[in-house]
Amino acid sequence: MAMATMLLDHLRYLNDAWSGTYVPGRLAFPLFCLAIAANVARDRHGPFPRAAHGRYLGWLLLFALLSEWPYRAYTGFTHPSNVMPALALGLLVAWGAHYRTFFSLLGAAFAVALAGVLGGDHVMYGLPGTLLPAALLLALRGPLIAWSVPMLLAFLPNFLEMRDGGVLAWEPWPLLVLTTAGLAPAFGLWLLGRRPDFPVPPVTRGWGYGFYPGHLALLYLLRLALFD
Repeated sequence: MAMATMLLDHLRYLNDAWSGTYVPGRLAFPLFCLAIAANVARDRHGPFPRAAHGRYLGWLLLFALLSEWPYRAYTGFTHPSNVMPALALGLLVAWGAHYRTFFSLLGAAFAVALAGVLGGDHVMYGLPGTLLPAALLLALRGPLIAWSVPMLLAFLPNFLEMRDGGVLAWEPWPLLVLTTAGLAPAFGLWLLGRRPDFPVPPVTRGWGYGFYPGHLALLYLLRLALFD
């Protein structure tokens, strides 16, 4: 679901006529953060750090580098960076909230400080996005009221972006965008508890990481062929 809504979101860069895909695209980042939270929550008793943690973080950082050129070429953005660094910082904070050891808390403090200093101009979704995986991790374990924290964290960067862009008003479009963003964590947490009646193919490391830079590069080439 995270990949599908991300793909929808990125279709708007193909042509201005498809700008409406921005709305379902507000689901993507919270759902990726929920995937991180769910993966972290599965390790209930393991020590930290282990080789598996290094591989997890290493894959995110590697594809953060590999994704930067297709991200900038396709979107035209000069800042912030692609979404992978934001997810890597969020992973560090989620580890701190989960393991609560010296090294995990040190990594979480580093991630929070870096996101706080760089802000949304350099880290996608800024500090709220960095905190979102940890908030979702706590929501997985807590009562229903705990869902309100990740909902606020998902809402806030979209609210700030629309306010700074001068488009925040009591009009259908911004209200739809902000409502979708704010409800995305609740939708993901609800969806995580469902058991579908049909098989869901796993997202494996073999292709899952490569989907991000790969689909950006393909969409960029498609735009060159069709519209540029």
